Amino acid sequence: MNELQKIWKRHAYISRASTAFIYGILVSVAMNFFWTPGKIYSSGVTGAAQLVASLTAHWQHPLSAALMLFVLNVPLFGLAWKEIGHRFTVFTFIAVVCSSVMIKVIKPVTLTTDPIICSIFGAVINGFGTGLALKNGISTGGLDILGLTLRKLTGKNIGTFNLLFNALIVFAAGAVYGWPYAFYSAMGLFVNARVMDMVYTRQQKMQVMIVTTKPKSVIDCIQNHLRRGITIVHGAEGAYKHDEKTILFTVISRYEQPELKMAMEESDPHAFVSIADNVHIMGHFYEPEP
Repeated sequence: MNELQKIWKRHAYISRASTAFIYGILVSVAMNFFWTPGKIYSSGVTGAAQLVASLTAHWQHPLSAALMLFVLNVPLFGLAWKEIGHRFTVFTFIAVVCSSVMIKVIKPVTLTTDPIICSIFGAVINGFGTGLALKNGISTGGLDILGLTLRKLTGKNIGTFNLLFNALIVFAAGAVYGWPYAFYSAMGLFVNARVMDMVYTRQQKMQVMIVTTKPKSVIDCIQNHLRRGITIVHGAEGAYKHDEKTILFTVISRYEQPELKMAMEESDPHAFVSIADNVHIMGHFYEPEP
């Protein structure tokens, strides 16, 4: 068993490192093929790195976006190491290094300078890469680290801070390139967020209602597959046959839906299962450590 666990961990580490490398390629393609030719800014620290590169473009030795992406993340690595976890920090470091190196190595190619096309295509590629990274348990650095740290320390998200930071990036795009480009950058931020949500499903909550005649089997099987609490309602009655049933309620993430389906097939394939998307919850909801 120990040997199998070692093999599994090694496989997980290789998978995460590979994902970090793929993310680095995707973000470099987004920046060098679309954002830079279209004069579009990204969100978060990547956008801040682009902003610094734009403001220093006329210097004798301008600062590149690739270099600034790494430099701006350095203090955040220390925060992640202290507050989040060493393994998380290592893979975040790998992802940021891959991004910086790939942005430098892959030379810009001007496929088009149309700002709308550049905004949308760059956002789709970057959003897919970011969502893929998060789905595989690694961070892309920047505001991800601040958000996870604040949520761990206070239980709150930093949605307002993210919004203000990205609004500053959009304002900078307007000041540097003209106000139409602020709109194009804002549009890109929206598309990026939507694509990321489509790929990364762990944060999307779903309420599950199960009507079953085998509650103990269902509960045991779900809790073997998932770490989720379950509320039991006894004494339910089927209207057709008037047979006694039990109703079970739980909340899962969309990411866990395949495990739920597997658990139901094993425990009670004839149970009635209703799933409501995008529910809002109050109180504790367990989330695995990064």
